Amino acid sequence: MHASLSHALSKQFLALPVIDLLVLAFFLFCWLFYEPMLKRLGRERNVINTDMTVIRRRWMAEMAVREIALLDGQLLGHALNSASFFASSNLILIAAAAGVLFGGDSALKSIEGLAVLAPASTLVFQIKLGVVLVALARGLLDFIWSIRQMNYCLAAIGATPMWSPRAVLDEYAEATGAILNPALSAFNAGVRGYYFALAAAAWLLGPVAFAVATGGAMALLLWRQRRSPASAAVRKVRQILERQPVVMGPHLTKTNGEQV
Repeated sequence: MHASLSHALSKQFLALPVIDLLVLAFFLFCWLFYEPMLKRLGRERNVINTDMTVIRRRWMAEMAVREIALLDGQLLGHALNSASFFASSNLILIAAAAGVLFGGDSALKSIEGLAVLAPASTLVFQIKLGVVLVALARGLLDFIWSIRQMNYCLAAIGATPMWSPRAVLDEYAEATGAILNPALSAFNAGVRGYYFALAAAAWLLGPVAFAVATGGAMALLLWRQRRSPASAAVRKVRQILERQPVVMGPHLTKTNGEQV
């Protein structure tokens, strides 16, 4: 059964013109290898994702020594609401794309008739829509995983043992940061899915538009990570925080008798 399914899928993709197959391969390379490439760049040069990893760890370190962590819960709750909003929007887009893809010949014909779309057979058109749908679905899964991890982090913030010795608080902050960073990284991956879903949608206009949109999405994402004003500001924030040690509040120094 699996062999027959893979054979049918390979026959469908072989129905694509050679130029479409080449551009699709370029898209898949950019989409699937962007995050590993960004992690590699982050080990060599400053990028927003790497800098934000350090800033979030520091956030959790400051949270652990605050007398009241209400602010931290509110900040994370705002991020949780944003992820929920994006997940809901993503689900609507998936429903729209799936409605056209699985809505029968009438739905396909109504879209295929648009003058701006490149001429293509029904099979090729379905493949193009399918790529858009897969890109959106992967983004939705990232948002869902982000929401779950943020809920874990909220529980960890609420359970912070704020009156514990400094060594315990440092260890707890590190553990909580190890929950927060993947949560917000998954949120970023979900947002990034919109870029590649838009690039995939450009395939409906033709292979040239698909290639330009994919390359443009990659260039824009990399520029925002390394060359944008926001990346420079985030880098500066990281540098300031790394020069300033975490200072415990008076509620802890009095209780634990520790020197700051």
